[in-house]
Amino acid sequence: MLTIPQALTRIKGNLTQHVPAPLIRQHCKELGFAYRERTLTPIVTTYLFLRQVLHGNVAAAQLRHHSGLTFTDSAYCQARARLPLALFHRLRRAVTDRCLGGAAGAGRWRGHRVWLIDGSSFSMPDTPELQEEFGQPGGQRPGCGFPTAHLLALFDAHTGYLRHALPAPLRTHDLARAAVAHRGLRRGELLVGDRAFCSYAHLALCRQRGLHGLFRAHQRLLIDFTPRRRHAANKPAPQDKGRPRSRWLRRLGRRDQLVEHPKPKRKPDWMSEADYAALPAKLTVREVRFAVRIPGRRVRTVTLVTTLVDRWRYPAKALAKLYELRWQAEVDLRHLKTTLGMDVLRSRTFVGILKELQVFVIVYNLVRRVMVEAARRQAVTPSRISFAAALAWLRSARPGEALPRLKVNPERPGRAEPRVRKRRPKQYKRMSQPRAVLRQALFNTKKAA
Repeated sequence: MLTIPQALTRIKGNLTQHVPAPLIRQHCKELGFAYRERTLTPIVTTYLFLRQVLHGNVAAAQLRHHSGLTFTDSAYCQARARLPLALFHRLRRAVTDRCLGGAAGAGRWRGHRVWLIDGSSFSMPDTPELQEEFGQPGGQRPGCGFPTAHLLALFDAHTGYLRHALPAPLRTHDLARAAVAHRGLRRGELLVGDRAFCSYAHLALCRQRGLHGLFRAHQRLLIDFTPRRRHAANKPAPQDKGRPRSRWLRRLGRRDQLVEHPKPKRKPDWMSEADYAALPAKLTVREVRFAVRIPGRRVRTVTLVTTLVDRWRYPAKALAKLYELRWQAEVDLRHLKTTLGMDVLRSRTFVGILKELQVFVIVYNLVRRVMVEAARRQAVTPSRISFAAALAWLRSARPGEALPRLKVNPERPGRAEPRVRKRRPKQYKRMSQPRAVLRQALFNTKKAA
């Protein structure tokens, strides 16, 4: 049996370097959180929570083996529930700011820090509270599905650090929390995203806040590269059908032009009346179209809309190359959800889900910090360091242990993989009725027999 100091050293591991105990104690004091000195103090509970997520969000029973402490599942869950949500928000902000601050000048693209923005989702236990807060996918009867949350993520393009992970009800548009994702970004920084983020309101909001945007053109946006073409008026006539609403300004190159978009009359649902009224009546953007010549890619042409209008500083080929980084967000989300295990959270309450999400962001950024340091020592880009190798080392590292050489993934340009699953699912029917109804049907069958 380990003593409490020995167990605490084992729990902390290498986490003390990035989440020191005095920091946890200080935030508890500032929040006015009073507690008694017991086995599961806020410091011990916080480190247990971090260690739990670090090891794949294991069950409390397995967590006892990792820590060497003796506690019941109920005691640990109650200790976690007592900790204020604000404590985890503060710890996440402190760790994230420290990670991002250490890489502020690295990996700039033509003087701009680049951020990748993307939407995703995650699931959680089926409880009435979580069903009410988040909802479940359509086509599923009550009691036959799991609550699912929408997630808006903002990654640093060079280091992969996760700045924001914003949860919302499932039926939430990606742009609904875009304004929140802008917080903390500095003037001149660049957002790169898919077509869901390409709208007049979002582009104008970026310009209003001194940010730049590079997004794939929305599928409903009409774009025509014919010089001096006509455009649809504010009150479209029948002959204007099929014409873009943007006014052509100048040709910058082949399939590269400046256009002026008028402000739509209809406000998007995700924006308030006051914020929409503050947007300019017109917006000048650049439209670029390029061909995709990589074998195996589903898309043959891509059209981009951007606020980077200087063709000499931002050539069309450079914009096309930059947009390829957007797919890195998919890899980052896979690391977060699959490798770390955030695809399905375990908490059964709304506040518990928010706490768990903050801890996942902390652990994810700590793994990324290991990757950034390993990349610096091994003279490669952070994205080439194996996330799984960095995670395995952080799980077992002791305080002060030197970072070894980590696995470097080979560069595989033009790699294409089909979206198929080789492993077949179990041959069971899908649940179409609540479990209690199906269970009762089994009992009725046995009685009848």
